[in-house]
Amino acid sequence: MKKLISILLLSLYLVSTTELYQLLKMPLLIEHYFQHKNLNPEMSLIAFLRIHYDHPVKDSDHDQDQKLPFVSHVSLLSVVFTINPSVDFYFTEKICNPHKVKNTLYKSILYNKEILNSIWQPPRFHQS
Repeated sequence: MKKLISILLLSLYLVSTTELYQLLKMPLLIEHYFQHKNLNPEMSLIAFLRIHYDHPVKDSDHDQDQKLPFVSHVSLLSVVFTINPSVDFYFTEKICNPHKVKNTLYKSILYNKEILNSIWQPPRFHQS
């Protein structure tokens, strides 16, 4: 089931963001070919494709021709990333000065044992 959903989501993404949506217009191409075939029974598929894709002409069915797949293109979602040219990246050598670190936290200014112990005391009410 996960595989099917993954394929469906990938297909939806590709159809919506690439030119693959043009493949959805294939029934129009087939229908238009049969229209030309009814007008000229000797027309082959290759001749039909040459008329519409190799050297297209503006004729009476130009509006239908523009609906065929891969004839007209729409600008799709485009994302552009740019890097500011004024930003320079460089590496510097880090100089390490080893020194002894004191591990005596109980003498630190930030640690006050009385304050931390008062957390566990019940609240006191001041009456005036």
